[in-house]
Amino acid sequence: WWEWGSSMRIVAGSLKGRRLRSPRWAGLRPTSERLRETLFDVLGDRVQAAAVLDACAGTGALGFEAISRGARSVAFVEKDRRAVALIADHAARFGVADRCRIVRRPLPQAAGDRRLPDRFDVILIDPPYDDPGIGAILSAVTVRLAEGGVLALERARRSNRSTAPGLRTVRRIAAGDSSLDFYERR
Repeated sequence: WWEWGSSMRIVAGSLKGRRLRSPRWAGLRPTSERLRETLFDVLGDRVQAAAVLDACAGTGALGFEAISRGARSVAFVEKDRRAVALIADHAARFGVADRCRIVRRPLPQAAGDRRLPDRFDVILIDPPYDDPGIGAILSAVTVRLAEGGVLALERARRSNRSTAPGLRTVRRIAAGDSSLDFYERR
């Protein structure tokens, strides 16, 4: 099915130290522990009791980090069936399946899925770095971002910065080969 890579751990919160399995297959690039720590340091208390969308979820590392730090619920959107099975396994092993919803669909099509909440307080997007459709993804999920919500995009530092109607950039952080872009609704 897949070859296992190294495991990653959850950095902070109620699930701190729990291991996330990280398989290897083409296109999967889990967010590093250091970058997740930076992301959640910037988000701070905004994650507490938040409805979170982990889009292009992969291993689910961002969503499980959000749950660990107090998110009320996390919707994981991922198109790869192997990743969906991995996320479901993590949710069961961590005992948080009741706070997770997993939708197997590609973005941006999943943005209109009725299984997802109408609005999210925090949206985390970590698409493949070579994905040419990030503008369409941002446009699709922006309508699901709650007033006062924040959207965080992880991207390749070398790639063009992305924007979408209705979003304004509030912060950018470069870290190694990656960049974190933070947006709010206008």
